[in-house]
Amino acid sequence: MSAYFHRNDSIFSKVNHQIESVLATISDRYIGSNPPHPITFRAFCKSGFLRGSDYRYLMNLDERYPDAQNGQIVYAWAKLWSDEPKDIALALNCFGPARLFLNQELAFRSSIVDETDPNRKTHIRVALKKGWNHFVLQFMKTPSGFGGIFGTGSFKRYPMHFLAPSAEREGQEGWIYSGLQESELENLPGEGTSEAGTELKWLPNLKWDSDEFQLTRLFGSEENRQAIAWSKLVCHRPGTQTYVLKGEHKGEMELFVNGNSVYRSAEGQVFQVPVDLPYGEYDVLVKSICHGSDWGFQLEGNEFTLPVPVEGVNDVWLYGGTFPAASVLPLEDMLRLDTLLETDKGPTYWRVDCPDTWVRPYLENSLFGKWDYPLGVTLYGLLQTGKELRRQDIIDYALKHIEICTSFYKYSLWDREQYGAAGINTQLSAIDSLDDCGSFGATMLLANQIGPLRGAMDAAEDVAHYISSKQDRLPDNVLYRRFGSVDFMKDTIWCDDLYMSTPFLCRYYEETGERAYLDDAVNQFLRYREYLFIPELNIMSHVYDFKFNTATEVAWGRGNGWVLFSLSELLAVLPEDHEQREDLLDFFRELSKGYLDLQGENGLWHQVLNDHESYEETSCTSMFIYAFARGIRSGWLSEHEPYIQSVFRGFEGLSKAGIDKQGNVYGVCQGSGYAFTKDYYKHDLTWILNDTHGIGIVLLAGIETLKLKNWLVQANYSNQRRSLV
Repeated sequence: MSAYFHRNDSIFSKVNHQIESVLATISDRYIGSNPPHPITFRAFCKSGFLRGSDYRYLMNLDERYPDAQNGQIVYAWAKLWSDEPKDIALALNCFGPARLFLNQELAFRSSIVDETDPNRKTHIRVALKKGWNHFVLQFMKTPSGFGGIFGTGSFKRYPMHFLAPSAEREGQEGWIYSGLQESELENLPGEGTSEAGTELKWLPNLKWDSDEFQLTRLFGSEENRQAIAWSKLVCHRPGTQTYVLKGEHKGEMELFVNGNSVYRSAEGQVFQVPVDLPYGEYDVLVKSICHGSDWGFQLEGNEFTLPVPVEGVNDVWLYGGTFPAASVLPLEDMLRLDTLLETDKGPTYWRVDCPDTWVRPYLENSLFGKWDYPLGVTLYGLLQTGKELRRQDIIDYALKHIEICTSFYKYSLWDREQYGAAGINTQLSAIDSLDDCGSFGATMLLANQIGPLRGAMDAAEDVAHYISSKQDRLPDNVLYRRFGSVDFMKDTIWCDDLYMSTPFLCRYYEETGERAYLDDAVNQFLRYREYLFIPELNIMSHVYDFKFNTATEVAWGRGNGWVLFSLSELLAVLPEDHEQREDLLDFFRELSKGYLDLQGENGLWHQVLNDHESYEETSCTSMFIYAFARGIRSGWLSEHEPYIQSVFRGFEGLSKAGIDKQGNVYGVCQGSGYAFTKDYYKHDLTWILNDTHGIGIVLLAGIETLKLKNWLVQANYSNQRRSLV
């Protein structure tokens, strides 16, 4: 096996055994590479194509054009940004003949098999260039159907959304589509093409057909209803200046600046209001009541801007409503975008003055603000590192990441109901597996103890309900996978799922005091042992497959790491008098002995634990270090010496062979499937630089190694004190 890098480039070559410096370097590199950019807000027309639960766009043109004639054609057009040249996986179901063009070149053409089976999902790989990539779909009407379903080929990992491609809709999300065409276009649209330049009518409609006031266009004219409009006044002149707000309105109106009412009238009229304001930016709110006729307002001035950036909007106002006219609105609490607007007709959200167009949040950062299971352990590591190093900046970064997810949790559920697939919390809003919820949920509960996070307990309650009541179980109450993201994964038990479930159950037990969650975690370990334990090696098989009624008998490194790591989490909260504590301690010791015997010559463990020709794997190494160090300090391991040496050898090995001087982490296995042979794990399941499956656990391993060093110093000091007495 070749080294991941020259030893002179290792973090060890720079800081030697200074573990604090290792932790700081890894954390700072990660944060620097994933800055805390905010959520992106975009305008979205609900009359366009919506995404389904698999995050692909449903383009049923038979519904849009019920009178279409056979042979007629419709084009759909969108664009996608790429930071670098790369291949992506897409998927298309064809309701009839379809072609896909990428950057004006043919990328896919349907076959007769595709065209006659609308349930057939055809996977397509395309090469993106750096920058904008324009996608054009050409659909032809036939008696079998018209249109298709198109989008990501892997919605769990890459739930992509496309953007409107034209200058007229710059910044909006979604596809635009043409009217019916009698023949193919000679020139396909692409970068720099405007809608007007194509001489086609593109839908959905971008402009209103009506000249009514905006609140009538948006909400109709139902009597005794009220709506709000939100903007921002930018005062960039120095000192305190007088700004004159003037305009006109129809219907009753009240105007607020920075929370203070500055104008009110029960009847429509032209108005002018002077306000004295110092340099700064101020929320401006209009509250208007409809009395059964045209209603709305106009407010003049160049100093207005959107209260938050929303891509694809050419106006300066956001609108919300409607509410009963008699309702007292909590205006201060409503002026935020992570909160739904509650009405007597159900929740709603902000919209803009375009036909059927709404504001929607989208997570467009690659990692920051994302909810998935590898990031659960990454953020756990960052939180503990910040605490250990007394680095509040690291703690704050992790808390901010988590609170983006939790504060938008309720909104994301509503968004999914409205539009088919949410643009944020893509996994949390559509939980259908332990991967979707347990890991990140456990870290969320820890973070919520540090500082209460908006929406955290709402999310925690739903995660607990999913694990306890909705996830599939066997008759002995064991969690298992009845379904999988691909067919061959169904009817299986994965040792990984002990991590995907039990740390959350332990923390939720601590949060609620309800022992049922703790006992569930205990039961999972004891039952998983029955299915997956390899007694001759004292380690675990990766998967038990009920289709063959056997375990795979392949000892994947990280899967085993999850088991010991999670068992240490359980033992840390399990009461001393719990009736099954000794059984779990015996299991911990059995596994620890098995893993100890398989440590490699460089101090690292291998991708396949009992195959030292497989590559040295960083994440499992880190988890064994973590659990051994914790077991020594907590008294779970009676034979200290070999485990102490193993911990120190392991972390030194990581510092020399798995972490470079810039804080990059090497040798972390990518997310896995499973197999009954070692070859899959050795050769197909390769490692990825700075993979989030490993960064957090490397940090946690370093922290536990540091704690072990301090514990040994303290133990030595205590022994010296006793010898002097």
